[in-house]
Amino acid sequence: MESALLSTAPTATSTSSSLLKRRGTCLPPLNAPSYISFSRNYVKCWGFSLSFRKPRKCKVFNCNVKVEDEACELVNGVELSIGDGVDNIDAYLCNAVKNNNGTGILLLSDIFGFEDSSTRDFAYRVACNGYNVLVPDMFRGNPWRKDEPQALFDQWLGSVDKQQVVRDIFTSTKWMANEFVAAGISNKFGVIGFCFGGGLLIDILAQDQGSQFGVGISFYGTRIDLSIASKIEVPLLLIAGDNDPLCPVNVLKEVENNANGCKMVVFEGRGHGFAHRPQSLEDDKDAEEAFLMMRNWLHDGLLSEN
Repeated sequence: MESALLSTAPTATSTSSSLLKRRGTCLPPLNAPSYISFSRNYVKCWGFSLSFRKPRKCKVFNCNVKVEDEACELVNGVELSIGDGVDNIDAYLCNAVKNNNGTGILLLSDIFGFEDSSTRDFAYRVACNGYNVLVPDMFRGNPWRKDEPQALFDQWLGSVDKQQVVRDIFTSTKWMANEFVAAGISNKFGVIGFCFGGGLLIDILAQDQGSQFGVGISFYGTRIDLSIASKIEVPLLLIAGDNDPLCPVNVLKEVENNANGCKMVVFEGRGHGFAHRPQSLEDDKDAEEAFLMMRNWLHDGLLSEN
């Protein structure tokens, strides 16, 4: 089960966090950030104004590290409520304030949800490279929790309505299209997914067929539907380890063979979650390489054409 490997995932104060800091990840400072309240109905976070229906709070972090000689600029984080009525969900948006490249990224979390520190750390780092990263609450406030008994995992997973999750992802995509285009940001987005989200990414790209998304990166996706891989119309990068029973290499190979413009990269000896939850120096080294591959894939698929 997914939780069998991930239930011991390190927290933000563990060794993994120090490894992430060592390789230049944009993490929040140890002291709690201040909150800036906005009384008006818009937030201007990167030189563009995004309109919101309600006042928001914006967390601001200053990242002073470098990623391949590119300064990691100030990054804003904003808690959002998007969609209307039954389609309303929470989400988190973070973006580079300076040197923003005007491109939106949708980040689909693993089973631990959009508030998990490892997922948000990764979103910060992507934003540090100039992107606007939206992380939706795919589980509507009910992700798998690390302190839950292992015996309850199958019951929890059975309670997740996959079709509702897919609808919520497209609600998030519609919000990105409406808000980002109005703000002058391009309407071709990238999508990144881990684990549960990495598997759903295949469904999303197959349904979207290049309408909104221009590129995708799936990290060790689980429960992949091979029957729809041939419907994917945009460049897709698959990243996994060869020591991951939750994401068999032979399944990824089938996706690579059937999806147009698909590339698979397998890291020897790496297990599930190594790219965003590294637990050793070896994981950390390969996580850095995987991140750079992802960054180049995003650039080639989204920015080089602009």
